Amino acid sequence: MDKIAFKFPKSLKSTLFHYCPGCHHSIVHRLLCEVIDELEIQEKSVGIASIGCACFLYFYIDVDILEAPHGRACAAATGIKRAKPELIVFTYQGDGDFAAIGFNESFHSALRGEKITAIMINNTLYGMTGGQVSPTTVPYQKTTTTPEGKNPAYYGYPPKIAEIFSNLEGVAFSGRFAVNTPKRVLETKRALKKAFLAQIYNLGFGYIEILSSCPVNWKLDPIKANKKIDELINFYTLGVFKDKVENFLKKEKN
Repeated sequence: MDKIAFKFPKSLKSTLFHYCPGCHHSIVHRLLCEVIDELEIQEKSVGIASIGCACFLYFYIDVDILEAPHGRACAAATGIKRAKPELIVFTYQGDGDFAAIGFNESFHSALRGEKITAIMINNTLYGMTGGQVSPTTVPYQKTTTTPEGKNPAYYGYPPKIAEIFSNLEGVAFSGRFAVNTPKRVLETKRALKKAFLAQIYNLGFGYIEILSSCPVNWKLDPIKANKKIDELINFYTLGVFKDKVENFLKKEKN
């Protein structure tokens, strides 16, 4: 009998994605569901969505999901995990939510080594509210509030969250990935699993950043927006910056 190579994830609802054509949220949703299924954690998973396009998570993923105030997803996740440590708690946030209004909550959750998994979708601007500049907008990128380009001399430079978090003692996994090619989709899935295993093995905070296209606000068609990710990679390096999970698994095997 041939091995089944592809099937509809159990934890993914059979609802048509409503995201804009070319947006990468739907790809990440599916990967997230595949990981939940493979780790057999659907019945004990709790997702925390916040404000922005990420808040529609509950339409598509069949786990318990709460919506937190803007930027407070990691704080809400911390409360749930501390009250019910047997649960697997993850946040799903945009870059404006995670790295702007919510940076304090995100950073201090990582500093404390909270046993949660945080996913940041980085499309370098505020997607839902009209394409305004965000902390992760790259230098000289044009947005609706920086029509002449984001001048770092005035607006400052973008924080490279994955690299910053890799230097924090409480963080067990930190990396940045993309889903604009098949190879990168597979790499992102492996990283997502590692970010969850960091929590499952009680190793610390698991963080994964995913570069995502935003065709409407970038004013590009889906194909060109997908290719623009390669330009962002010139600034936002892809890869794993910290991985306590791999060392843990090697020790367990020995």
